[in-house]
Amino acid sequence: MVSSFVKRLLDRDGGVLRLAPAWVPRTFTTPGGRLKLAPGDLYAYGLERGGICERWLASTTKADNGPLTTPDEGLSYIVDLQSGERCLLKDAVAELGDLLLGEDVMETHGGWQVLCKFFDNAGPLPLHMHPGDEQMAALGKQGKPEAYYFPPQLNAIQHSAPYTYFGLNPGTTKEEFIRCLQRWDEGDNGVLNLSRAYQLQLGTGWDIPPGILHAPGSLVTYEPQRASDVNVMFQSLVGDRPIPREWLIKDVPPEHRDNLDAIVELIDWEANTAPDFKERYFRPPLPARDQEAMTAEGYREVWVTYGSPYFSAKELTVFPGRSVTLTDPEAYGVVVVQGYGRFGSLAVSSPTMIRFGDWTEDELFVTRPAAQAGVTIINASQTEPLVLLKHFGPGNPEAPASTPLGMR
Repeated sequence: MVSSFVKRLLDRDGGVLRLAPAWVPRTFTTPGGRLKLAPGDLYAYGLERGGICERWLASTTKADNGPLTTPDEGLSYIVDLQSGERCLLKDAVAELGDLLLGEDVMETHGGWQVLCKFFDNAGPLPLHMHPGDEQMAALGKQGKPEAYYFPPQLNAIQHSAPYTYFGLNPGTTKEEFIRCLQRWDEGDNGVLNLSRAYQLQLGTGWDIPPGILHAPGSLVTYEPQRASDVNVMFQSLVGDRPIPREWLIKDVPPEHRDNLDAIVELIDWEANTAPDFKERYFRPPLPARDQEAMTAEGYREVWVTYGSPYFSAKELTVFPGRSVTLTDPEAYGVVVVQGYGRFGSLAVSSPTMIRFGDWTEDELFVTRPAAQAGVTIINASQTEPLVLLKHFGPGNPEAPASTPLGMR
């Protein structure tokens, strides 16, 4: 049934699939209210589940939210607005992965190995990091590199902490870090004193490989990342909110959960204490093509996530009243953050307010054949730009490998 439904949509809509919003609650956050979800629906999963502060995009990854996690939490649905039918993108990739992503991608990666999300918290998060593949092998999980981009369209309100702590002060020792963890039950364990805060800049981003410590701030973040949901928390108190010690050890192998020396070894010490940390991991936008040529054709496209072998992302702006046909080498998810128009044969628009459970016109999945053939994007407004974010899985050959020295 999944195959016939998806093939019908692919034939009708030129290889582009419409997706429904996938909302995810978290008990350790306070929703910032900027994802356009109706205010009365921010706790749609119930108070015990926490507020909705995340929207997962083109997701085939189930959220890891404890025993109350719903069966499809975090998973994206392919939807047909005409018939009202739907199916999970995860099931479509399982049955038609060769058609959607390509035989080589399925053989190498086994599926759509990227998770992208909007994250919206009114305050900062605890200092934490995401382990790598080698560290997660004992638990049967994948490591989690990720990246950040701060879209201006979702950040008119920046809340109280528009800065993020990254890495550690050069010269910080493992012994200093362990002493902080030993003080977990004494209130603030002081671990942020060992890190550095950076003011966040709209329209820029950061690359966060596994093992890099970070305490995200209060901006809405567009986060391409590997299809995994693992983390290790190191901060015992955020504001006046205690952090359970269980979050320190959730993704630590059982034999090491009482061994602070082993837990600290999960951190990439060289990368975190590097004097040139910002030069390594800050990501200014990079033009995808010649800027003058793009302007003449009525659009601007920039790389906002790059330098990772696991994912990449672009921001596309189509100028008012203009249209452009663009090709890409790989399949991608796409979400509209401003304006309205058409994406191929499908209408697209950025909603003003979304009720929990409602479908929208702002999110799509573009198959590899459609991406390579080229998709025409039309801005139907005469005054407002049409802005879209496009996220790719591993191996996009066009993505820049790193930040050019001249952009640092």
